[in-house]
Amino acid sequence: MNLALYLLTVVIWGTTWIALKLQLGVVAIPVSIVYRFALAALILFAILLVSRRLQPMNRRGHLICLAQGLCLFCVNFMCFLTASQWVPTGLIAVVFSTASLWNALNARLLFGQPIARNVLAGGLLGLAGLGLLFWPELSSHPASAQTLLGLGLALFGTLCFSAGNLLSSLQQKAGLRPLTTNAWGMLYGATMLGLYCLLRDIPFAMDWSTRYVGALMYLVIPGSVIGFTAYLTLVGRMGPERAAYCTVLFPLVALNISAVMEGYVWTSPALLGLVLVMSGNVMVFRKPRPPVLLKSAHMNG
Repeated sequence: MNLALYLLTVVIWGTTWIALKLQLGVVAIPVSIVYRFALAALILFAILLVSRRLQPMNRRGHLICLAQGLCLFCVNFMCFLTASQWVPTGLIAVVFSTASLWNALNARLLFGQPIARNVLAGGLLGLAGLGLLFWPELSSHPASAQTLLGLGLALFGTLCFSAGNLLSSLQQKAGLRPLTTNAWGMLYGATMLGLYCLLRDIPFAMDWSTRYVGALMYLVIPGSVIGFTAYLTLVGRMGPERAAYCTVLFPLVALNISAVMEGYVWTSPALLGLVLVMSGNVMVFRKPRPPVLLKSAHMNG
């Protein structure tokens, strides 16, 4: 089950960039995000009500969902999309891939959870691999004040993503399933971002073209309803630090699709980066060896 959820998340979130690209044009980016998560929330609530699986939540649960919505379905998206105006997408992918390291550190600080050495080493290996994959893009981009601002926003977005992971883990430990918490979180996130758009006088335009509507539906159903449910279920089953290694593999899927659709050419450094990313993946999921115990029979003679 863990492997199936992991692969599902990687494949879905590794392809959502195509839909995001197809949405650019008539509708403002924040409004597209509002449409995405408002529709995803409605679909989740409909599924939960029809199947009678909507779990009741107390005030604490709703407050955590509010914070989760702010972190996962609002602020982090705005940070990454704003950062992409000034920073290459490859650099944003490298910053975002540090989520597994932030998750491990935050779980240690907040929950007292020990940091597994293989997770830390695998995360660093994956980060180095992504650096090689995107090296041509990174090395050709000049440093500037806008670059630093973009990096700061990308890092803040990654921290928000990490916080949302830990909040979901907290909810699952309290017995709340991701379907219920995602429905409320997406509703809260879409509402807060919608209020932001109203305050900034961003028009709620709509593009009824097949291209835009098709992209929106892909982001709503596979990208949000299925993707976030699968990913946050993984967070509860495997722990936030192992689940977040998905963020290292998303760009790998995207590059392979780009090689077919956009003519991306694999270079020697990129292939070495691929080897490092996959090695890091193996390291993250390697089970630690149990301690060797001396047999009491030998001790007793």
